[in-house]
Amino acid sequence: MSPARTDHDARRHDVSEAVWRVLAENGFAGLTLRAVATAMGASTGLVTHYFAGKRELVIHALDILEERTRRRPRLTAAAAGLPALRVHMLNILPLTPEGAAMNRIWVSSWDVALSDPALYTAQQARYERIRAQLREAIDDARRLGELPAGADPHRLAASVLSFTHGLVVQALFDPERFPPERQTELVDGFLAALTR
Repeated sequence: MSPARTDHDARRHDVSEAVWRVLAENGFAGLTLRAVATAMGASTGLVTHYFAGKRELVIHALDILEERTRRRPRLTAAAAGLPALRVHMLNILPLTPEGAAMNRIWVSSWDVALSDPALYTAQQARYERIRAQLREAIDDARRLGELPAGADPHRLAASVLSFTHGLVVQALFDPERFPPERQTELVDGFLAALTR
């Protein structure tokens, strides 16, 4: 690989790290070409070498967010069915400082996604992927007799995700009232209610 390519790749990595720092501090509302340049200690011109405008920057930021979400440490389920469903729910919640930071950034991305048709469609696809994972655990729980055989996996997955995201928002806005232990208790209560 040529030195020029290596320099370009290293610089792009630096830009991506600066984008992440801006997101972590200010969310998508504070994500601008100037803010990224400031985080790098560079000129706005350098940043515009990588992003022609705000939309390209936002798309890149969403890619970074999705990649970091995929790579972050996660709990693993001891068994299929309800234990797996529980772990899926806990992995979404802001149970650690890193999880809270990640969720703050995701919540701040909703406004951006709602105002751009392509980003809206991409966000719909993300949620469908999450519901598909939940449905798989729900199907296993039905097969194992942990949930009623007649339970509708599509409806249950939508309910689980709605409950979990509602809890995310409450925990972000009122962390004193919703510390990790309380969030976990609420998940366990929700799952217990599903089995009744």
